[in-house]
Amino acid sequence: MDAQIIRQRLEDNGLRFTPQRYSVMSFLMEAHEHPTAAEIFEAVNRVDPRSSRATTYNNLRDLVEAGLVRQVATEGRAARYDAKDEHHHHFICDRCGNVEDLPWHTVKPPTSETLGRRVVRECELTVRGLCAKCAPRKRSTAKIN
Repeated sequence: MDAQIIRQRLEDNGLRFTPQRYSVMSFLMEAHEHPTAAEIFEAVNRVDPRSSRATTYNNLRDLVEAGLVRQVATEGRAARYDAKDEHHHHFICDRCGNVEDLPWHTVKPPTSETLGRRVVRECELTVRGLCAKCAPRKRSTAKIN
């Protein structure tokens, strides 16, 4: 990913451009999966061994707080991270913990009756169940003669 694009995104969101933050953001923007913080640290550390675990985790926290990275909570497992620009929802497999992107569908947020004085920024959908690999396969009912 172009360093200038990442620099601009960071600065537009009030974050300083540092080599470590660039490495984390670049890795996430290129990732096809939803890596854990440990996986991000390992990947970043392979490129720059001077990058510490604490720095990587602190950068992740800052990127999430700035809204540049989404933290996807997976029950009972390590959180996963996503830096894709386009809006999308997530499917989380109950068995293997795999996280997959789902196309964006506008979800109507709850009304002020149920929210009170809270202000909604966005309403996101998380679908849980069994992924294609973990779902039981349907057996064919056709008889072979």
